[in-house]
Amino acid sequence: MTRPTPSDDVKMMFLIQRKPDASREELIAHWFANHMPEVIERQQLQAGAGKPGASRYLATVFDESPDRWDGVAQLWFGKALPRPDEPFGTRPTDSFQERAEPYLPWATREYVVIPGELPVAPLTLNAPFPTSRSGFLKITFLVKPRPDADLDALYDHWLDVHLPAVVEAMQSTGGFRYVVSHSLDPENEPYAGMAELYFPDEAAWQAFGGKLSDDGIGAYIEKLELYTSHTEFIGIP
Repeated sequence: MTRPTPSDDVKMMFLIQRKPDASREELIAHWFANHMPEVIERQQLQAGAGKPGASRYLATVFDESPDRWDGVAQLWFGKALPRPDEPFGTRPTDSFQERAEPYLPWATREYVVIPGELPVAPLTLNAPFPTSRSGFLKITFLVKPRPDADLDALYDHWLDVHLPAVVEAMQSTGGFRYVVSHSLDPENEPYAGMAELYFPDEAAWQAFGGKLSDDGIGAYIEKLELYTSHTEFIGIP
């Protein structure tokens, strides 16, 4: 297969970790009810004033994991957001930020490899957005490179060798969407990129593991963090 074309927009990631005294459930409740509506309104006001606003806004809630993160927010902009002087939420402005550790933006370039469609059903008894969707199993990999890894070689291998192997295994086991995001500044970020794989159910994901061949990408990687999820929040479709 030919190398996929990257998106024109920059996909800004915001990895979220709850504070030690906050439960996962209350973090999620305040994320959806109190934080997402404010972000939606802010982006709409920015766009209305002729300033850069997000064209899309999505949040993924991870299942419980021994690794660090509880979820990730993703916003698409025409260009990368500047790194703030201090992390967002250092001085909380809503109930979600009171329960989340301060967080920084992470700029990536997105490759939609398998463009499987996901439903968008605006709410009808409340404000249309944010809304939610489920009925799938989403696997998110965060890729931490080896300290001595040649990052250009990693990205070339990822796109030209690893990606076709993943596509072949997904297509043979029912995987229906595959998205890869590469860091724009990998030397100053903890992760080289993120991979998001969507399956109809756990059985398809398990079958995928049996089909995926070893293509050698592990030579560049220090750690793969794996997160599962069954729910996404949609702020701006």
